Amino acid sequence: MDYRGLAHDLLKQAATKGASGAEVIIVEDEAFSVQVRMRAVDTLKSAREKRLGLRLCFGQRSATTATSDLSRDSLRRLLDDTVAMARAAAEDPFSGLPEPEAFTADLPDLDLWDPEPAALPVEDRIALATAAESAALDYDPRITNSEGAEYSHQDARVVFANSHGFTGEYRGSSVVLSVAPVAADNGGMQRDGWYSFQRRLRSLESPEAVGRTAAQRALRRLGARKVTTQHVPVIFDPEMAASLLRTLCNAASGSTIYRNASFLTGRLGQQVASTNFSVVDDGRMVGHLGSRPFDGEGLPTRRTVVIQDGVLTSYLLDTYTGRKLGLASTGNASRSLGQPPTVSPTNSHIVPGPHTPEEIIRSVDRGLYLTEMIGFGVNLVTGDYSRGAAGIWIEKGELTYPVEEITIAGNLKDMLRQVEMIGNDLVWRGSVAAPTLKIARMTVAGN
Repeated sequence: MDYRGLAHDLLKQAATKGASGAEVIIVEDEAFSVQVRMRAVDTLKSAREKRLGLRLCFGQRSATTATSDLSRDSLRRLLDDTVAMARAAAEDPFSGLPEPEAFTADLPDLDLWDPEPAALPVEDRIALATAAESAALDYDPRITNSEGAEYSHQDARVVFANSHGFTGEYRGSSVVLSVAPVAADNGGMQRDGWYSFQRRLRSLESPEAVGRTAAQRALRRLGARKVTTQHVPVIFDPEMAASLLRTLCNAASGSTIYRNASFLTGRLGQQVASTNFSVVDDGRMVGHLGSRPFDGEGLPTRRTVVIQDGVLTSYLLDTYTGRKLGLASTGNASRSLGQPPTVSPTNSHIVPGPHTPEEIIRSVDRGLYLTEMIGFGVNLVTGDYSRGAAGIWIEKGELTYPVEEITIAGNLKDMLRQVEMIGNDLVWRGSVAAPTLKIARMTVAGN
């Protein structure tokens, strides 16, 4: 189907209706997933859909709509409805498309698409999930059950055009393999899991590696204890450090900042973290899961240093939040087709440090190696941070025994300034990544 022609035709029709600005985004998406449990197929899903999003501006009024029916009559009704909604909307001086000069024809090939997942026979897709679960179940006799293994892939084509003359297109894919085994010993049961998430099928960890790691993670939780409440160093493993970074990205989002709902509001140019701590968001990393040549408004993506040596150097912005704050977009607009653009990170990471994870663990006389957080007890306004947690207790620089039913607590303003050591083990397992991170002092609440 000629999506570019369809988009340009809609833009012309919008202009005849008096729209001062218009944009069309079309997404063609194919998704597949298979879940295997106890070596048998549990669920199998496959879906293919086409969706179109339309945003119209009439001066300082705007509206956004979407449809999955791309027939001529449906699109005519969509256009008429969007015009009526936009004309009825309240005026907002910060709304509207980006300025024409903000767009560029520089759309690099970021190697985002792999044809192999879609070409893989269904039997082979099932075999990947089955092999991952079998590797976990066969690893140790204490692995007695499984919550399942899943293989999934997604293949999407995105076409974007607006009334400023910009047209862009890209195609992207992603593949995921995961397994969640259950371990049992002396009447106790523990669950954990592992996954591999990549753009390309060939980049996935092997099913055997995913299964083994998942089994090891479940086994190491057996015999978990509580600990007494105390103030100790906390080491965030890479998965937990990435979770902390997601919270930080939310705090640095323009939509949070302009509402004065973040402890980072008004802190540009100020020291907000220890001098060894830097955060980068980069939407143009070749082959990465958060990469795309243009954002949800058609603006070019870019590399943004959010924190440099502890100093807050930038927020993450789309056009609307940038205008609210008197700043330029950082190319971080994200788009749900029926909604106006919002801010989201692209490829965000904490810059790795010089220390091995083993060195970081050896530096702790008594403390917590954090491997799981539960719930979302975070107040971005004050920075208060409190999460249910599980992990492994450290004594005299050694991982000793698993702990659970505890809470870690602190304040993000203090936590960032108390980042004492950063690992050299940055591995991209998604669009937000971090190495091992040691925070000098937090409250671990238990008995």
